Amino acid sequence: MLRIAVPNKGSLSEPAVAMLREAGYKQRRDSRELVLADPENDAEFFFLRPRDVAVYVGTGTVDAGITGRDLLLDSGAAAVEHLPLGFARSTFRFAAPAGTMTSTADIAGKRVASSYTTLVGNHLADQGVEPSAIVHLDGAVESSVQLGVADVIADVVETGTTLRAAGLEVFAEPILRSEAVLIRRADADPTNGISVLTRRLQGVLTARQWVLMDYVVPNDLLEAAVGITPGFESPTVSPLHESGWSAVRVMVERATMNRTMDALYDVGARGVLVTSILASRL
Repeated sequence: MLRIAVPNKGSLSEPAVAMLREAGYKQRRDSRELVLADPENDAEFFFLRPRDVAVYVGTGTVDAGITGRDLLLDSGAAAVEHLPLGFARSTFRFAAPAGTMTSTADIAGKRVASSYTTLVGNHLADQGVEPSAIVHLDGAVESSVQLGVADVIADVVETGTTLRAAGLEVFAEPILRSEAVLIRRADADPTNGISVLTRRLQGVLTARQWVLMDYVVPNDLLEAAVGITPGFESPTVSPLHESGWSAVRVMVERATMNRTMDALYDVGARGVLVTSILASRL
């Protein structure tokens, strides 16, 4: 059976479980369950601390896992990103007291506080910057400067409100743009089970990103309408029983579907309908 590690709590947990459920896998109903067998799909799920997922995958204890890109890189485990999953996005930035720093080079000789010390250390090493210390903190990193523990912090930045309240501002380029990822062991080729898991998750991603759009259009306006809806690959065009008209079925990005419908109507298309995609294999 394919052994898959899933975050047992935190911001990664519920979206990961929802995606796996959409992909057709059995998922736990009780948060106290630590192991769940899914014999119909030849899979077994292990619910682990998010920070531990990469470690278990890297040692080969499990075959694959879902974690954050940030947690993967910070773990130092022998695991690699296999597929980005599009949720739990975040941006890691440096921040310091307002007006004191403008570039990564300014960190040289300074103390940096972070919950992701390996990730930050590797980033600074790649930049050729040597801090005086990298201080590991599990939380409330933004308070470390005011309390005299550090000169700079490296943390997840969303709106920046918390940083500003602490008298800090971001500087330099982002350290990392993270999101949830499917990972596997670095020195192992993907198994058939991982290939099936990958196709299923890709199908969920496609279903979430795209919709099916159907419409009818006069043949003399067909090229203009198809130009608005080029589709994932190419639209399907069929003649209607009434001569001079064609029916078009095409995949359209969900985020743009209303603007696309407006544009189609303006060009002369009618009967524009949108249908959600439940699953796909492309």
